[in-house]
Order: sequence, then C-alpha cells, then structure tokens
Amino acid sequence: MEEPMSNLRFIFSGGGTGGHIFPAVAIANALKEKHPSAEFLFVGALGKMEMEKVPLEGYKIIGLPIAGLKRSFSIQNFKVLYLTIKSYFMAKKIIKDFKPSAVIGTGGFASLPICYAASKMNYPVFIWEGNGYAGLTNKIMSKTAKKIFCGFDGMDPYFKFGNWIHSGNPIRKEVIQKVTKEEACQFFNLDANKPILFITGGSLGARVLNESIYNNVKLFVEKDIQLIWQTGQHYKFDGEIPSNIYLKPFLREMNLAYSCADVVISRSGALSCSEIAAAGVPAIFVPSANVTDDHQTKNAQHICKNGGAIMVSDKDAKNILVDTAISLLSNKSEQDKMRTALKESARPHATETIVNEIEKFL
Repeated sequence: MEEPMSNLRFIFSGGGTGGHIFPAVAIANALKEKHPSAEFLFVGALGKMEMEKVPLEGYKIIGLPIAGLKRSFSIQNFKVLYLTIKSYFMAKKIIKDFKPSAVIGTGGFASLPICYAASKMNYPVFIWEGNGYAGLTNKIMSKTAKKIFCGFDGMDPYFKFGNWIHSGNPIRKEVIQKVTKEEACQFFNLDANKPILFITGGSLGARVLNESIYNNVKLFVEKDIQLIWQTGQHYKFDGEIPSNIYLKPFLREMNLAYSCADVVISRSGALSCSEIAAAGVPAIFVPSANVTDDHQTKNAQHICKNGGAIMVSDKDAKNILVDTAISLLSNKSEQDKMRTALKESARPHATETIVNEIEKFL
C-alpha cells in the first residue's frame, strides 16, 4: 500500500450545476481517502448552487463574483468582463494565501479565474471535461493544463496539445453503490415485483420531462407502473400525489433509485450519462436543447451508438417519451441487451485514474 503524501493542499473549482460540482467532490473525496492529512478548498460563483452543496459535502468554499458570458451580443457582457477581472485578482490572493499543491478545475465559468490565475502563478493545473464537446473555459485552459481528463473519447479536435486522456467521468462511490432491488424498494415504499421508472432532470429539473410525466400520471396508474421522480428545485406537483409515485425535488439516494429502476429517463449531461452507464440501467435520454453547442446530444450519442440507451429529442418528448418508456418497460429482453451494452460503455474506475494521474505530478 502506498504511503500518503504529506502537506498536500488542493483547490477545486467548478460550478453552476451538479454536473460541475459533484465530479469535483468525487475527486476530492478520493484524494482525501488516500491522503487524510491533505487540505481542501473549493472556489465557486457567488449565488450559485455550489455555495450550498459543497459545504453539505464537508468542504469549505469561497465565492467569487463571477458571472457567465452571454453568447450573443449583450450589454451585460461589459459587466461580466469587469466581474471576471475582479474575480481574477481575488483568485490570485486566494492562491497566494492557500499555496495549493495543485488546482483542479471541473468546468463552467466559475473555474476560469482560479485556474487561469494558478497557471500564471506557475501552480500545476488539471482540468476535467466531462462532455463530448469542450466548454469555453476548458478550451482556454487546455494549453497550460498539466493534464486534461475527458469523459469521452475523440477529443483531439478540442484539445490539440496531446495532454488529454480518456479517463471517464468521476462518480461519487455512494451514487453507484449497489443494493438489492428489494432493499431499495423498501426505502421508496415501492413493490419490487412491479415495473419502476426513474425520472431525473438533474438538480435543477427539466420542464419537458416534468410536463411529459405529469400529463400521463393517470396512464402510469392504469398500467400499474411505479415512478421515482426527481423533479428538480423549480417544479411543484399540482394535486394529490398518487401512491405509485415517489416524488422529490432533489434526491440524495441516487444509488437506491438506480438499484430499483428498470428504466431511467434522464437529460444527457456528462455526469448523468456516466452514472447511468456505471449503474447499468437502460436509459432514455432527452438531451437539453438549451445547452452550448448541443453537447448533450453528443453525450447521448456516445451511449446510444453501443445500444445502451434510446434518444428522444426535446421537441418530440411530449408526444412520444412516455410511450417509448412504457414500451421499453414491457420489453425485458431489450432491457437485458441495453444493460450489456452499458457495461461496455462504463468507466467505473475513472476517479481512481484521475487521482493517480494527479499524483504523478506532485
């Protein structure tokens, strides 16, 4: 067994959505497990969900007044430029005070000031790109990063300096920790002998998924299909919730949901794709139409091309999503084929790979 290194200090930065936050937490947890005396500091964007979620995971976080760039011309971008410059100088002071052994950026505008400042101050910077399409911050940082960890293969068009590897996406152990279907169903008060559909639009929710399910609640009751439904923070169910539905805005017990679900309906963010592949649950992906360069479609295509998932477009979801789910729930042989394909797509040791690579540079 390797001896833990001493005096290690890590800064993590990335935020805006759970897809940036939880991979950072997964890497931090793995480093902490190997190096219990290491110190950790997260840096995020003030007012964004990382300021709430990261402390719940047991880590200190500092917020910067950074904001995202508007992709079309907007007067707001002048304010964004000012906030970016201000955040950069604040990031320099954070780095000078903390003196990190390494800085790890997990994408999103929140990670740009700290990663850019660290590279200018000659601290080793590592970045993670979970999507099949590189984000703007990671493109900017790619030249100076010691190593870029990618969730999908084929990233040469975005990272041209030969410093990227196909690591897979880091997943928190507790998310894919399997329990028996019976045990998981007890938690949700569901019947393990009846079909179970898990719907998740991510931490913020997805309107088209929520509306598609809500409009067909009676149909699910008629067909005796049970639902685990994570609605996201911005959705409220109108009326009495039927007994066949377990409904929550945010679900921490993702491993239990994956353990008892026969099929999952999900957006195709990088983290969702990786979690579903590792958990081996047949999936129906509905890529968000409101993301940069349609990267969720590219993520879904990586899973679908091997037969591990079905893709339904956002514009078609209200018409065909529920029928597609009901059809798949009734087709056990197709589910089995998809589970086999998902095993081939999964990279369950991604976090370990990333930690080992970071240690090489320390």
